[in-house]
Amino acid sequence: MNVQVGDKLHMKKQHPCGSDCFEVLRIGADFRLRCCGCGHEIMVSRAKIEKSIRRVESPEKKE
Repeated sequence: MNVQVGDKLHMKKQHPCGSDCFEVLRIGADFRLRCCGCGHEIMVSRAKIEKSIRRVESPEKKE
């Protein structure tokens, strides 16, 4: 998967706050994500995240 820092991930399941959108803060063997709804930060393994991604939104680059 082509996921970069700053991308917004829309997941199959929602966070308990009701949002299904997470912002990518760090990439590696684990992903560090911030919930777009409540701001809670979580760290999840790459394999688990890649299985549960529904859609990736990349920020538009201004040149």
